[in-house]
Amino acid sequence: MSSTTMTEEPATAKTTSDAVIEAKELTRRYGEGDTAVDALRGCSMDVHRGELTAVMGPSGSGKSTLMHILAGLDAPTSGTVSIDGKDITKLGDTELTKLRREHIGFIFQFFNLLPMLSAEENIRLPLELAGNKIDETWVEEIIKRTGLDDRRTHRPSELSGGQQQRVAIARALATRPTVIFADEPTGNLDSTTSAEILDLVREMVTNYGQTTVMVTHDAHAAAIADRVLFLADGCIVKELRGADAGQILSAMEEVSRR
Repeated sequence: MSSTTMTEEPATAKTTSDAVIEAKELTRRYGEGDTAVDALRGCSMDVHRGELTAVMGPSGSGKSTLMHILAGLDAPTSGTVSIDGKDITKLGDTELTKLRREHIGFIFQFFNLLPMLSAEENIRLPLELAGNKIDETWVEEIIKRTGLDDRRTHRPSELSGGQQQRVAIARALATRPTVIFADEPTGNLDSTTSAEILDLVREMVTNYGQTTVMVTHDAHAAAIADRVLFLADGCIVKELRGADAGQILSAMEEVSRR
């Protein structure tokens, strides 16, 4: 992207009318007393519909904790998270499980596929767990769009890393979730395969309007995002839009010096 389009603005610069996730004053403390660690220190942010938001920060900055709380995998010590207008911090375990099935898709660094299932069975699994009528046209489209048409009967052990990540992307898309969370989606791949996966992630946002939050340490990965949020010491300290990899690296260096 051209450097002339880069802007820097607060993480809540847009109005919240198009926000599918709203997080307010999130804190997360692990442990007690002198050994307590504050992973988040009052984070507030919105995730906007149809956008790809990248989250970056030095090791220990709180980015994984933030993602887990936004996705309902962990609970904040204080603060609130709303998904599609519903405060998930007030939900019990059963309600949270139902919400994740209906609203959230996941893409993990190490794929997290079930080894005994074929590629297509892994993709269909969240649909079957949801118990709703399966849209076969949609399933066929995402299998073909992710380049898995000739790999649908293969088990994960018979697939390359890139192919396994394609299965994970298709699986995340299968339920048409409100938001997909991608945790270091290229962290276990070589550079060529990483570029292909990043193209696919960008495509699912551009072509399907799939709201996505991606945690990454890779400036080249973050450069495909519509905006990049930077964390330091448990707080969002910077946001860039329209930034290229070089500008993101410079921002990371600045953030790391804080």
